[in-house]
Amino acid sequence: MDGIQMNALGGGPPEVLTLGETMVLLCAPGIGPLRHARSLDVAIGGAESNVAVGLTRLGVRTAWIGRVGDDEFGRLVRGTLAGEGVDVSYAVVDPAAPTGLMVKARRTSAATEVNYYRAGSAGSRLSPDDLPAGLADKVRLLHLTGITPALSESAYDTVEAALVSRGGAVTVSLDLNYRQALWPPAVAAPVLRGLVERCDVLFATEAEARLVLGDPRGPGASPLELGYALAALGPSQVVVKRGARGAVAVVDGVAYDAPVHQVDAVDPVGAGDAFAAGYLAELLAGADVLARLATAAASGAFAVTVHGDWEGLPRRDELALLQLLDADDAVAR
Repeated sequence: MDGIQMNALGGGPPEVLTLGETMVLLCAPGIGPLRHARSLDVAIGGAESNVAVGLTRLGVRTAWIGRVGDDEFGRLVRGTLAGEGVDVSYAVVDPAAPTGLMVKARRTSAATEVNYYRAGSAGSRLSPDDLPAGLADKVRLLHLTGITPALSESAYDTVEAALVSRGGAVTVSLDLNYRQALWPPAVAAPVLRGLVERCDVLFATEAEARLVLGDPRGPGASPLELGYALAALGPSQVVVKRGARGAVAVVDGVAYDAPVHQVDAVDPVGAGDAFAAGYLAELLAGADVLARLATAAASGAFAVTVHGDWEGLPRRDELALLQLLDADDAVAR
């Protein structure tokens, strides 16, 4: 795997590298307890690959590194991502472990449950040896999440190795993506804080910000106060995501608000990944902060209007359609 491969989008080497576990997603098509479902839709999902798809659809050449099993699920993961233009030439097929699995069900029209079956999965066996020599030093941006270091000791070591091997000109973005099912707050907080101190662009929810900061300002701290406190740890760009209430950002000490779009949300899973992809795509394009936040908010809005973790992510030529989603007459003529 030495050297730089050619990416499917535009024929050049990847501009962005992201690494983590992508799993097969089984989703009940209806609403109600999963035990009553008589069929399950089959798809894929993973925070890092969701971002990779979002970036690729917005015109950014992106490579994903992860492990999948030597099974039909693993072939589905690689084939789906490759079909979206994501460079999967660095993905590792692990014959000794299965592809991870997650199951999603809508218990009510407003509540979604996601359960993971990833213990001993191929993705959890990610290793520093899986990093292609020189790749992390040559991309423009390295995107990480707080999920990968929680998967296993070797996955944690892989994140550390990627940080060490990246060149000085490589921007590091981090989405905290805290998963309580993977590790308790007391274990996660110091690890995530250490990653925050070494990243350039940080995405966090209010709860994740409080986890990393130890809630120093008390439960009444505003999102903007949390953003400034996170920025004091090192990242020059901090975005505090607030779901349907939008987001606030602190970039080089200046505060910004992200726009809010009123859309009919049918599936909230993946909205944060879509937001990150939109922001990072504009960052790489040299856009100003307001444009980054505008595309981020638009991408998140698109994502929640479609079932699936990444299927609703927009292409650049679709971003203008959000005006229709916000309008009373949503018919493009």
